Parts: sequence; structure tokens; C-alpha cells
Amino acid sequence: MTTTHEFWLAGRRATGDGDFEVRHSFDGSLVGKVSVPTDAQVEEAVAAAAAAVPVFAATPAHVRAAALDHVSKRLTERTEEIAQLITAENGKPIKWARGEVGRAVSVFRWAAEEARRTNGETMRLDTDPGGVGRFALIRRFPRGAVLGIAPFNFPLNLVAHKVAPAIAVGAPIILKPAPATPLSALVLGEILAETDLPAGSWSVLPVANEKMPALVQDERLPVISFTGSDKVGYQIMDSVPRKHVTLELGGNAAAVVLADWSSEADLDWAATRIAMFSNYQGGQSCISVQRVIADASVYDALVEKVVAKVQAQVTGDPKDDAVDVGPLVDENAAKRVESWVEDAVAKGAKVLTGGTREGATYAPTVLAELPADAILARAEVFGPVLSLHKVDSTDEAFAAVNDSAFGLQAGVFTHDLQTAFRAQRELEVGGVIIGDAPSFRADQMPYGGVKDSGVGREGVKYAMGDFTYEKVMVLTGLDL
Repeated sequence: MTTTHEFWLAGRRATGDGDFEVRHSFDGSLVGKVSVPTDAQVEEAVAAAAAAVPVFAATPAHVRAAALDHVSKRLTERTEEIAQLITAENGKPIKWARGEVGRAVSVFRWAAEEARRTNGETMRLDTDPGGVGRFALIRRFPRGAVLGIAPFNFPLNLVAHKVAPAIAVGAPIILKPAPATPLSALVLGEILAETDLPAGSWSVLPVANEKMPALVQDERLPVISFTGSDKVGYQIMDSVPRKHVTLELGGNAAAVVLADWSSEADLDWAATRIAMFSNYQGGQSCISVQRVIADASVYDALVEKVVAKVQAQVTGDPKDDAVDVGPLVDENAAKRVESWVEDAVAKGAKVLTGGTREGATYAPTVLAELPADAILARAEVFGPVLSLHKVDSTDEAFAAVNDSAFGLQAGVFTHDLQTAFRAQRELEVGGVIIGDAPSFRADQMPYGGVKDSGVGREGVKYAMGDFTYEKVMVLTGLDL
């Protein structure tokens, strides 16, 4: 008999009046059922979060830090269990799922550290005559309760990037996991329930997407942190212009291979990283390699190596330790990728490898001669497909990177220090990775984009900044 998973309402277990199924995208097997909160229960959670705002903000730092440390420790202890769950609900190969749990462990650990060292800053004001005897203390305080809306592609770690910084600053959070992948977030709720965080400081509500507009509009949730598509993200932002909204949206990340990256070892490294990170997570990452822009002097040799290394990516059952590339989140997603590749081929692109679908699995695919009017040339594919482009100079390469509505991250393979600094200066992206694919992310660094890739930054310290505002206290009549 299949278990129906309860959700977490203001820190306690609860069930609603209906449920939905979560199925494995590889074989269609039933992973579990999830109870859906009623409208009255959602209202109860929001009211509890609003009531908890002053209580949680006043919680001593050691209490918040201890809770975050506990979550980090328990995630470590339950790594294999949770990794298996991620693979079951998401279709992510087990080796990548284990890596995701490890990253979440670090996110909560960093949040605990930041909670302990967020001390504010001081400023003497007698630098002008009018400030004689005055001294300022600047501290940050929560803007209010947070609505965290998480995506399916990293069902634990991108949840962690919303929950951990909210707890660190003492901001109540209502987490809405993706309908396709709620189980990891519900397990996180089990762990949070073991802590001494105040009632109402967190809820995990698997609310249907069509119910979200009311939550988004609720004035008791003045901060919204959303990760997902640019279309939905900007709809949210436009609907609540007076709220503080952070958006981590899509991309079509480019890997640039310049002329000085030309040795056999250089090209092997570039091809290995490009092949791996155009296909990891089934290509379902905002910083997956989608475009490879290579100097003409290295293009032919690179193409040969990239195709061979993409062909070496192992597809199959994601529960198998040997599998590199599993299914997409569902068959409809794979069919969409298939239709975009067919569109590209019809317009003149050449398939060098891949280009086939079996159920929800789309074969790792490499395209050449992709025309500018193909959907794949402009949109985020969110699947295991990359395209190869030849350029004649660094100027042309950087212009090609910037010729996009998105600007999340870019990778630049070069040994030249001046070119590296030029890349950081000229590329219209939130992150530039030198000597590697654009898919590198350290969870403590600021992560986010420009243009249609969003606003605000993830990374624990930086998200804490988004969830808070500066408040100044001026002391008067002091003998400084």
C-alpha cells in the first residue's frame, strides 16, 4: 500500500482533503502520494508565519545557528536515503543526487556560520561638524515572512537555498516545492521539526500551481524568492511591484574556447567538461552548457573530441551508479526537446550525435550549423542538447555570448590573464568561469544573472541580504 506523505503546517504534520501522485520519470512507477493542503490550511500557515515575524526575528543567533547545524548534520546522516528519494522523484542519476545532498549539507552549514557572524557595522559620524558626538550602528532586520517557490531540477539544494538563509536571518518562510518533486522538501520538514525553531517560522506546503496567485498576492508575505522559468518569474514580479522579489531564472549558457587553449591536454579538458555539463541532470540546469563557441583555429579538433565524449555519456536507469544521463522530469519535457531539435534540423542544423528519444529520456545530442532562427538558438533548451559555433576572434566570441536574452553564467577556456579580466568586464552575465564550463557553482558564492536570467542573488550570505533591510541606530552625545 502506497504511503500518503503529510505536509508541514507551521512546523507540525498535517493532511488535507486530497492528494496527488509522484511518479518516477524513468519507468513510470509510483513513488508516493502527497497530501494537498486546503485553502483554510494555507491561510493558517500564512497567519502563523505573519505572527512569527517578531518572535523569530528576536530569536538569539545561537538558536538559529544550532537549528541549521542540526539540519546539516541530519542531512549528512541520511545522505543515501535522501539521494535515493531525489532519484526516484526527479530521475536524476544517483551519483548526481548524492552530490546534491552533499551541497545541501554545506548550504545549511554555511548558513549556521553566517547566522553567528552577522554583526552589522559601525560608523563614526563626526567626520563632518554636524555629526560631532554621534555614532551609528547599522544592522540588518528581516523584511518579513518569505514565500519560497522552488523548482524541480534540484529538489533539495534549491529548497535549501531558500530555507537556510531565511532561518539564518530569522525570517519565517513558507516553502512551496515543485509539484513534480515535493518529497525531498517534505523530508527536510521532518528534520526541521526536530529543532527548537519557533512555531510558525516554517511551513512546507505542496500547493498546486494554479493556487499560487493568491499566495503571491498576500501582503503578509512581503518577500518572494522564486526559481524557475523567466515567463513565470516575471509574471510574479509584475503582479506584485511593491514586494521584494528575487528571481533565479533561465539561461542558455555558453562555453567559449579561445585560440590559446590549443594543446591536446587543453582540448581534452574542455571537451570533457563540456560533454559532462551539457548533459548532467539531463541538461536540466540553468547553467548547463547549451552553446559552445570555439575559435576557428581549435574548432575542428574540439568538435571531434566533444562528439566522442558526449557519445561516451552513459544513459539508462538513474538508479545505476554507472549512469551519467537519466530521463528528463517527464515525457512531455523530452517531447518538447525532441520538437526543438526537429525544428533546428528542418532549418538546416546538422546532428553530429544523438537526436533520438525513448520515453522521457532524450539522447545526449550535439548540433552544428545551428541557424539563428531556430528555437534552440535563442531559448533555454533545459535538456541534453548543445550546439557548436565557429568564430574568428575573441571579439566575435564575446559578442556571440552577449547575443542572448539571458545572462546567467559563461565559461571561458583561456590561459591569458588579460582576457580573463576582459571576459569579466565585457560579458553580460552574472558569473564568468575561467578555464572551465559555465556550470561550476560554489553554493557560498553570489549566484544569479542579468537580463532575462533574473534579479537578486542566491548564495547564503547574499540571499540573507535580500531577505533583510538595513536599519541605522544613531547614538548621540558621545565623547568619541
